[in-house]
Amino acid sequence: MSDMISAYEVIVRLILGAVIGGVIGFEREVHGRAAGFRTQLIVCLASVLIMVVSENYYFHIQSLDPTLRIDPARISAGALIGIGFLGAGVIVKSGFAIRGLTTAASIWIVSAIGLAIGGGLYFEGIATSIITIIALIALRAVERKIKFLRYKVITVSMLITANKEEEITSMLSGRGFHIHSIDYEKHKSKGEIIYNFTVSTRNREAVRQLFAELNSMEFINTLKISG
Repeated sequence: MSDMISAYEVIVRLILGAVIGGVIGFEREVHGRAAGFRTQLIVCLASVLIMVVSENYYFHIQSLDPTLRIDPARISAGALIGIGFLGAGVIVKSGFAIRGLTTAASIWIVSAIGLAIGGGLYFEGIATSIITIIALIALRAVERKIKFLRYKVITVSMLITANKEEEITSMLSGRGFHIHSIDYEKHKSKGEIIYNFTVSTRNREAVRQLFAELNSMEFINTLKISG
């Protein structure tokens, strides 16, 4: 039993885990994410406790019978799998956009940091937390400058007699939009036809400009851009 983690060491690990989880969670909270300050703190704290329990259980079994071979990593491995389900709960698909992946990843890395701290690997845990905070805060500015592909669905309705499909497709192509598909819907009672254009662009401002231009066309009854 002499090799078991002391009460003082357990307190240090729990406090350090709570601080690290709280700092990473604060960044998520500031940006309005589902898993924020309290969630990340509790996840990290729980991971620390799980690892401490695993180690102490191992030392306890060894003190009872040194011939027994117990793997202290089994409980912690199960914890990581469980955290994966928690992370999946914050991932939301909205149109073509998938939100919550970064928050889910932060929950997973926070649990790994907690396990490291719980195992007494202070340097590894602190170093990983610093890199994680840099990735969440400093790289956010870099990510904003990346011109990634944006998918949008443009819904336009007009009178069947208008027959302006070619004019709209020509405008989209001229503004740098790539047209992936066009879906059609006809309302005979209203005498309307609805076009759903699935498009993509790397220009963030192009969507706003396109909306203003389409909105000014008299033959368009309703206009919606989503995605």
